[in-house]
Amino acid sequence: MAGHDVCAVMMELVQGEGGVLPLDQEYVSQVAQLCRQRDWLLLVDEVQTGVGRTGTLFAFQQYGIQPHVVSFAKGIAGGLPFGGVMAGAACKDVFTPGTHGTTFGGNPIAAAAACHVLDRVDDALLAQVNEKGAYLRAQVEELDLPCLGKTRGLGLMIGVEVKGDRTNGELAAQLIDNGLLVLTAGPGLRFLPPLTITREEMDKGLAILKETLG
Repeated sequence: MAGHDVCAVMMELVQGEGGVLPLDQEYVSQVAQLCRQRDWLLLVDEVQTGVGRTGTLFAFQQYGIQPHVVSFAKGIAGGLPFGGVMAGAACKDVFTPGTHGTTFGGNPIAAAAACHVLDRVDDALLAQVNEKGAYLRAQVEELDLPCLGKTRGLGLMIGVEVKGDRTNGELAAQLIDNGLLVLTAGPGLRFLPPLTITREEMDKGLAILKETLG
């Protein structure tokens, strides 16, 4: 039982490496309520889910919560190494001059890339992310492949169940050999296409999926 020695709770709203598992809405709401009651900080890791990946700028927006601290990285600079932390009023004075440093921080090229990405991630692009994600999930399930089951996820962060005798590693290796880049996640597969992927590119990937695993 969490006691008075707890200072914060940190959550990943969609478990990425665990298999693309979105947390239950009610569970997240109750955790946020408990943090308010106990005066705990609520921290959310958005390294994989942030910057439009799940169909909103950050996944926490879909859960109706307001974290004290949010971390983000990966997609923020379009492939260049870049990460950041957002903090609300309760934590704004934690980092003071000299308490956080890095040898290679403050790269102007990566910062410029991040600014450009944020300019592009607008409401229209986010709507497209949701539409593309829904299309991909429906099409994967419609293929009804013997080794794949249900899909899950948010936006263009998609997990697919693996069933049968072959492992997810074996399936991923086959797909990669045939030109479709996929990742394993937990016992299943994970699809993380570019947010700018086109319908033609999605259909090409689906064709490879069907030809390889059908």
